[in-house]
Amino acid sequence: MKAAVRFALLALVASLLAACSSAPGRPQHKGPPPAEANTQLGVEYLRKGMNESALEKLKKAVRQDSRYAPAHDVLGLLYEQLGETAKAEKEYRRALSLEPDNPDFLNHYGQFLCTQGKLKKADDYFRKALKDPVYGYPWLVATNAGICAHKGGDVEKAEQYFRQALKQNPGFQPALREMIRISFARGNYLATRAYIQRYEAQKGTMTPELLWIAVRAEHELGDRNAESSYALLLKNRYPTSTEAAELAKWEHER
Repeated sequence: MKAAVRFALLALVASLLAACSSAPGRPQHKGPPPAEANTQLGVEYLRKGMNESALEKLKKAVRQDSRYAPAHDVLGLLYEQLGETAKAEKEYRRALSLEPDNPDFLNHYGQFLCTQGKLKKADDYFRKALKDPVYGYPWLVATNAGICAHKGGDVEKAEQYFRQALKQNPGFQPALREMIRISFARGNYLATRAYIQRYEAQKGTMTPELLWIAVRAEHELGDRNAESSYALLLKNRYPTSTEAAELAKWEHER
């Protein structure tokens, strides 16, 4: 499971579980119903990397209530993480058969389809999720859709999605990172600088890749102080990185 695709797990799970608790037509209890309680436990184990315990709780939740859609959705997430793609797809599809308009489920299945190379089909699910007018995390879906479009080589479409995400959440770091990459690849160095500054303002981690981009963007813009500053950060923070080696070669050749 690629980190770029799964950056929003905690927020999505929080949204998902909030939705479960208030799902219409479910009997009211003083505490959460057993299937919901075990799904919540499964999520907590999943967050902690305790996959075996998570699987046990989620399977129990499904046995307790086979129509409890969130349990199937989180099971799909876990199976995907374990590399069991057939089981993952089965669980994602089961969740959507129970709640076909749930934007979390649509987003998760879209992410899954993207990792399987089914980019057009994935985009259909992302677009359906984005149509929900009350969904609390539309920028997550837009960013995932942009990553998937970029994977397919459609840079224009990817940029539209990332801009949409940043319009909804201007400080969203994953979308800012993607716009840094796109702007630099296009030779739009002023935009690259602007997105890097916005990213840094959000206290985003300047990875070796981003520092190397910043060095070259500032070089093209003629700001030698900024160029030197980013170069020094790259050398000091990541001395053994591929980007630091590329920087050393670049400086030597100049």
